[in-house]
Amino acid sequence: MLKLYHAPQSRSTRIVQLIHEMGVADQVEVHRVVIPRRDGTGARDTANPHPEGKVPLLVHDDAVIRESNAIMLYLTDHFSGNPLGRDVGAPGRGAYLSWLAWYGNVFEPLIVMQFCELSHPGLDNTFRDMDTANTRLAEALSTHDYLVDDQISAADILISSTYAWAPQLAPDVPIIRDWIARCLNRPATKAIAESEMAAA
Repeated sequence: MLKLYHAPQSRSTRIVQLIHEMGVADQVEVHRVVIPRRDGTGARDTANPHPEGKVPLLVHDDAVIRESNAIMLYLTDHFSGNPLGRDVGAPGRGAYLSWLAWYGNVFEPLIVMQFCELSHPGLDNTFRDMDTANTRLAEALSTHDYLVDDQISAADILISSTYAWAPQLAPDVPIIRDWIARCLNRPATKAIAESEMAAA
């Protein structure tokens, strides 16, 4: 069985949301762990095998997968044929892989820099800027309801999850705000978020 190491209200929440959205919650064991939090609470959990004590971490037999985009790709490939992924050879596979990689390579660094109010020409040259990122999102959403096509994918869940924890960073671009609402208001996403908030 697959085992996900998860800390509520963290980056691993979106993995739990994906698992429920895919309808495979009975095939993935969610193991709750504690992590250090930015406010100084929490601590490294000895029960968590992540080499840096972080989440999410997925374990499947001898395979150990870390980083949200890698875990989402692993899950959607493992449960092939699930509409949240795009199988090898399927239409949209290239776009799906590109958006998953774009999140970690471009989008999250830009969001963190914006959140921390950091600016430097070297960073801008490497990661672009938020205006460019928002242009990429708006371009994709101008032709489809979601980033890959008209069917939600794990890439949408991954990227839109940013605005669940930092709604103030959502751009004032109607087409992007509408997409964020479509993603965050899905029943599985709302149910997991609400249950974690209630348990906090």
